[in-house]
Amino acid sequence: MPNAIADGLDALTSLSGADLGRTEWLEITQDRVNTFADATDDHQWIHTDPRKAADGPFGGPIAHGYLTLSLIIPLFGELLGITGTRMSVNYGLDKVRFPSPVRVGAKIRLHGVVGTVEEVKGNGVQMPITFTVEVEGGDKPACVAEAVYRHYA
Repeated sequence: MPNAIADGLDALTSLSGADLGRTEWLEITQDRVNTFADATDDHQWIHTDPRKAADGPFGGPIAHGYLTLSLIIPLFGELLGITGTRMSVNYGLDKVRFPSPVRVGAKIRLHGVVGTVEEVKGNGVQMPITFTVEVEGGDKPACVAEAVYRHYA
């Protein structure tokens, strides 16, 4: 169940500046990392070879940055449910940074803050959201991404 539900464009517009809260923690497993590596053909040892990665700069395997970024989508569903619209699209990202790695076995969660929601052509609104992927016990986030969504009535 999401932290909040927005029903229609007016409800989305009223979320300008809102803190959407945080999700539950999600453990990053080696199996998830390996599956992502298979899907993207990115089998770099730092991600997929735990034995070799143990001697690497992070003391073990780490998740791909793009895996961390991709997990924003399912985690976002814990923050906000959207109803009363015809269509929602991921319009893109304005900025993405990976300040710290996510070690396999770590737990992450998502924090979201809505920017200024504005009208767009086609009976819609554009909703920027700053997402921060936090690592349990970490001093720095794993990912900070400024995402832009468009929702149409």
